[in-house]
Amino acid sequence: MSIPATPSPTPSGDDRNLVRVDETYVAPGFEDKLRIFWEKNSKTVTAVCVVVLVGIIAKGGWELLQAQKEKGIAADYAAAGADSAKLKAFASSHEGHALAGASYLQLADEAYAAGKFAEAAGHYEKAGANLKEGPFAGRIRLGLAVSKLQSGSTADAEATLKTLANEVGLLKAVRAEAAYHLATIAAGAGKTDEVTKLADQIMTIDPQGTWSQRAMMLRATLPAADNAAAAPAAAPAGEKKDEATPAVSFKPGGE
Repeated sequence: MSIPATPSPTPSGDDRNLVRVDETYVAPGFEDKLRIFWEKNSKTVTAVCVVVLVGIIAKGGWELLQAQKEKGIAADYAAAGADSAKLKAFASSHEGHALAGASYLQLADEAYAAGKFAEAAGHYEKAGANLKEGPFAGRIRLGLAVSKLQSGSTADAEATLKTLANEVGLLKAVRAEAAYHLATIAAGAGKTDEVTKLADQIMTIDPQGTWSQRAMMLRATLPAADNAAAAPAAAPAGEKKDEATPAVSFKPGGE
């Protein structure tokens, strides 16, 4: 019987795939790594660069086209001038543009000055649709409200005027004028206390403004209700009636 050969001890590790490193071996530097990367990815990098470059060129071309378009629109608006027919045509063909809003605002102001309040209201509405923000937005809303007021839509106009008068972010002149129109409505209805309250609000909003002066003049025209209430009763027969003290009426400017 043959005796099997004693197996050799199992090596601690498999060294069959190990490569002996020459003592003179030097690890690749940054330039070598960059060269290797470029050799492997040059086509991809080039393609990405081309796409980016095309995007930049396209963006620049679009911006140039838009700038030329805006320049043309501005030129058309300037050519319309104060011609109502041309302004209407321009605004109609450039709906959504700020200059269309400016055209409608100009048309609205002209219609209001001519006493065409319903027409003015229509133009103010279109102006507001094209100029929803910015310095003219508040004035457009005010013009629309006053036009409705003049054309007989008092309830709708009054609601808008109240909103404008109390909207802190608006221009002082817009808020003060809105409050003044409310005061005139109250005066027409004989609501003396409301007129006084609104006049005080106007002078708080813009003390040195034109509407404060008008509010003071409006308040000065109110009937002296307090004086009438405090008037003495008629004296009995044979008694001498005291002379009533004349009411003092304040008129701005000493007029």
